[in-house]
Amino acid sequence: MRRRISIFVFVLACAAIGFRASAQEPGSPDAPPVSNAPDTTDQVNTATTTFRASANLVSVYFTVRNKQGGLVPNLTKDDCTILEDKQPQKIKNFAPETDLPLTLGILLDTSGSQQNVLPMEQQTGTAFLKRILRAKDEAFLVSFDVQVNLLQDYTSNPRLLEKAMDQAQINTGGGGGAIGVPGMGQGPVPVHGDPKGTLLYDAVYEASDKLRSETGRKALILLTDGEDQGSTHKIAEAIEEAQKSNTIIYALLIADRGFYFNYGMGYSGASALKKMAEETGGRMIDVGNNGKKMEAAFQQIEDELRTQYLASYTPTNTKMDGSFRKLDISCRGDGLKVQARKGYYAIPAEDEGQ
Repeated sequence: MRRRISIFVFVLACAAIGFRASAQEPGSPDAPPVSNAPDTTDQVNTATTTFRASANLVSVYFTVRNKQGGLVPNLTKDDCTILEDKQPQKIKNFAPETDLPLTLGILLDTSGSQQNVLPMEQQTGTAFLKRILRAKDEAFLVSFDVQVNLLQDYTSNPRLLEKAMDQAQINTGGGGGAIGVPGMGQGPVPVHGDPKGTLLYDAVYEASDKLRSETGRKALILLTDGEDQGSTHKIAEAIEEAQKSNTIIYALLIADRGFYFNYGMGYSGASALKKMAEETGGRMIDVGNNGKKMEAAFQQIEDELRTQYLASYTPTNTKMDGSFRKLDISCRGDGLKVQARKGYYAIPAEDEGQ
């Protein structure tokens, strides 16, 4: 009996020594580091927080420009104030965010009015994605005309996006021309519903909904003349969905005005694009059909996405009733101008992901 007890004690001692050795042994270079810090799983991670009641924290990305239009990268929490429905809020976290994962949705207008500028969009858009995407970033590509099509799902591979971009074709509903109205281009003719033209608002709505479950920085980049015909969703619904998914909209106004003149058509897309962009914290940039201007516009977007601030606060209005809350962000400095979303929806926790 005494011998059995001695063996048992010896085995326990060996196990304890082995456990201690394994705990102190350095891991492989690819393994995550082991931390001895206290457990902080109940703390809020501001890097991945969106407008959700479960976190009870509002986070907003914004950029700041000086009077000359240059980006301002060195502000602190004490330099900025946030008002929610005109009530001052106490900023809890404030930091420049240049390294958080970035998720992009590229929305490419392939309606008839874009037939002369599509090759320019494809070339310049591909070059932009090659520059901006890193290993931890992702992007997807959607074309929209008489229908909305996902050409490439989430990927970090610029080559896959380039291949999908190159495959985009003008589609106005059937036939061989491209006058920009249903029934005068390539592709299938819609067989139900009202006559459709360019489903811009539907594309924005569906792409924003796709981004709902993503965390970090999110942006949609629209390459379009801003015209919409036949969308199921209204512009207000498209904006609301983008705001609920915490997505910034950048709109490149690519309008071949000679196309409209030749066909005796009016043009009115700029105001809609400006509204969608400004309401969500982005910008509309008018590039016309000029390749150099488009390259410069993509560079501006890239610079802004790499020079953002992230501020977060616990709202004084604790009701998560789904209502819209207006935001006003300002920063002290000579002529500083803040570019940020106009507000957010206080979404109840049970509605997350819907």
